[in-house]
Amino acid sequence: MNTTQKIPVVSKSVLIPFILITSLFALWGLANDMTNPMVRGFQKVLELSNTQASLVQLAFYGGYFTMAIPAALFVNRFSYKKGVLLGLVLYAVGALLFYPAAAKESYGFFLAALYILTFGLAFLETTSNPYILSMGAEETATQRLNFAQMFNPVGSITGLLIAQNFVLGALQSDDTNADGTPIFDTLSESAKAVIRTSDLEIIRNPYVILGIVVAFFFILISVIKMPQNKHQETKVNFMDSVRRLWKQPKFAFGVVAQAFYVGAQIMCWTFVYQYAETLGIDAKSAVWYGLAGYVVFLTGRTIGTALMSKIDSGKLLMFFGIGGMLTLVGAIFLPGMLGIYSLVATSLFMSIMFPTIYGIALEGQGEDAKFGAAFLVMAIVGGALLPYLQGYMLDFGGFGYEDVTFLGVTEMRFSFVLSLLCLLVVAIYGHRTYKIYHQKEG
Repeated sequence: MNTTQKIPVVSKSVLIPFILITSLFALWGLANDMTNPMVRGFQKVLELSNTQASLVQLAFYGGYFTMAIPAALFVNRFSYKKGVLLGLVLYAVGALLFYPAAAKESYGFFLAALYILTFGLAFLETTSNPYILSMGAEETATQRLNFAQMFNPVGSITGLLIAQNFVLGALQSDDTNADGTPIFDTLSESAKAVIRTSDLEIIRNPYVILGIVVAFFFILISVIKMPQNKHQETKVNFMDSVRRLWKQPKFAFGVVAQAFYVGAQIMCWTFVYQYAETLGIDAKSAVWYGLAGYVVFLTGRTIGTALMSKIDSGKLLMFFGIGGMLTLVGAIFLPGMLGIYSLVATSLFMSIMFPTIYGIALEGQGEDAKFGAAFLVMAIVGGALLPYLQGYMLDFGGFGYEDVTFLGVTEMRFSFVLSLLCLLVVAIYGHRTYKIYHQKEG
């Protein structure tokens, strides 16, 4: 333990590259969490069902699943730096495609733009996470990744504030009468068409600006000399690497746990707005609860990163998994505002899960890390499939959120049982890591 504490988490020799790559964590966090509130925005503007609106997440996180392996193969042939640069190009192109999508007023076009945008995010995450792990000693790799991931919720908070102040609050399709009746629903088709054109342009603008910002990062990173980890950036045979990885239970279960964790996170962060609506909270005000979740998330990651130097990562993951399950029970069964407070509190316990699962699964993988990273990024598809399933559950009795009840609670509240089951899987993975995987390695 003493030896580990003396090893720097980040050495001075790679500090500038570390800062640049860490900034990308905020950049994709911004895209992720500017998009979550957009599910409700698209639903209002285009008059979609819950299931149709959740296709935003299916397109967004489906892009990760599609491009993770190609990204790893690209990095295997070239380098981490070139993988980052290609990711930035795809990210910028997808964001800029929002301009023609708004002009066409096509939901399918918007989904395609998001899909391409997440090709870039898949490249960035497949590359940046193992790149951060490689920037120093393996003993401090998980701690280093947790530190870098602390900047992801900073981007998330920024994205959410953009969504609140420049999008959701400005959408005319969400305006209501004094009695709370949506004005948009009472308008003629021609009047709706005018508002729809205006609102889709409002949704478009932050993505176009983001595309320009991403292009700036491309230029910056392309001219900076970046480090190479010859051990992790050597070319390896894909199939041999895959066989080695999937023979290890710690890695295989890690991929499964990651899929369930991401599913839980996206469900909690996407449907908090619909949850708030059932409590009579308007769309713009509901963003404050999403924002509170990100602040709590950042706080939890800061605390968790500090605890990781003293507590086994698997044990800490297990405790946080159990804590998240308890808050989700509260979100399902606690009455009134206590339920949404409990849902927000779940973010505290989800905070360390992604980088911790990632770090545990890739411990000791060496040259196989790039392909291992690809499978862990592919696991983000949980964020596409599980919210879609939750949206389907919400449509059981109709397009409302309180059409039917289960176990004495509305379908809105009951649907979070999916997130609870997801965090149970994470807690089990943490327990097995602590009791089995780490003991075998020790």
